Amino acid sequence: RDHHPRCFSGWLAGGGIKGGMHYGKTDDFSYNVVENPVHVRDLHATMLHLLGVDHQKLIFPFQGLDQKLTGVEKSRVVKEIIS
Repeated sequence: RDHHPRCFSGWLAGGGIKGGMHYGKTDDFSYNVVENPVHVRDLHATMLHLLGVDHQKLIFPFQGLDQKLTGVEKSRVVKEIIS
């Protein structure tokens, strides 16, 4: 809860992810991102891409609006971590 609200760590393996690497960097206190930020929607877009799903075309109706799993803001596939 409230500690490290701007940063998080994730561990991905297999499924087309490059092995033995790290991506992104935080400051010395692990509080702010200082290099290669990845938003959660970008992580979702990347995982959908690895599953063979175009995150721009995966749309579902919810409460009268067309929704996407990556949200309404621009998202990208993080190609730097894909082998």
